[in-house]
Amino acid sequence: MQKKKVTPKGKKTLENQFTENYKNQLEHQQYRIVGNHSAVKICGWTKNLLRGRGGCYKLKFYGIKSHQCLQMTTSLSCANRCEFCWRGTKAPVSKEWKWGVDEPKFIIEESIKAQLKLLTGFNGNPATEKDIFEQSLSPKHVALSLTGEPICYPKINEICKEFHKRGISTFIVTNAQYPKEIKKLNTITQLYLSLDAPNKEILKKVDKPLFLDYWERYLASLKEVKKKKFRKAARLTIIKGINDIEAENYAELILKGDFDFVEVKGYMFVGESRQRLEQKNMPLHEEVKSFAQEVLKFLPKYELCSEHKPSRVVLLTKKKFNKNTWINFAKFFELVNKKSSPKNLDGMKYTTKTMKVKECTDDEEIAD
Repeated sequence: MQKKKVTPKGKKTLENQFTENYKNQLEHQQYRIVGNHSAVKICGWTKNLLRGRGGCYKLKFYGIKSHQCLQMTTSLSCANRCEFCWRGTKAPVSKEWKWGVDEPKFIIEESIKAQLKLLTGFNGNPATEKDIFEQSLSPKHVALSLTGEPICYPKINEICKEFHKRGISTFIVTNAQYPKEIKKLNTITQLYLSLDAPNKEILKKVDKPLFLDYWERYLASLKEVKKKKFRKAARLTIIKGINDIEAENYAELILKGDFDFVEVKGYMFVGESRQRLEQKNMPLHEEVKSFAQEVLKFLPKYELCSEHKPSRVVLLTKKKFNKNTWINFAKFFELVNKKSSPKNLDGMKYTTKTMKVKECTDDEEIAD
């Protein structure tokens, strides 16, 4: 049974804020809404791996098993209207939390139920590998990156702690507009920060932020990320002809955040972004790699570590990792679930050797 929600006085819940049209649109796109403000959707790479066709770049780079990854969000609302996002114009936007707060255990349990229902259709499908399907029924990772701004959820530390207790690793993607929330964030498996532009003018053009002090928040977020010892990744989404310039400025921002990993990824021409951008804005993998190498020229302590052509993404890492980028999940849970575990756990303590995995072919390209 769902626990009582705390709703600020005089505020509407997200459920009431949704239009029926938007709810139907999400359901049609195979989202499943959980409670007041969360949602789940099966990733294309989960479907791919269930058919034995290889996993996503997070499998190759970090050891994340795509078929056991729960793709979800704890907030459907966002403070940006990013040009490259697949979200539609009817998606809710807000600078602060305005609705009820669902309890972490409720969100986790209902999200997993929703995930399992979405997976039901793969059972018995001749293309589905039976053992992989059985494994998929037990999520081992959660990617809080589906849509919206998950870090805004007021109980983000509590829900991550609960995931860790259940042996589920946590990846959070944030848009660099909430430095206070980043500061409060306790240990997670890996934090992503979106670096969508090399300067203030392009950030406004690409992200269309609601905050007037968006650039100051961007820089303040980098400052807070730098203080975190757990694993940190910068995500550069490259839109050809728009933000694929000023490699040196990108490098400067990366150094400000002191990121362990840098993913330089091409924009994918999918969803509602097709109403705002053109197919010519989607760079080829070779173009993404070339730009990553330009950025690398200004990062002497980093090296080109890996790439995943179907996702059009290149991974740069600090040289100290010596190209060992995978996560030792057993070690992570051992450390993070101790009563005396620090709130800012050193990521090197649960990093391990990168293993070889089955890769899909270039014609199996999926937007992720």
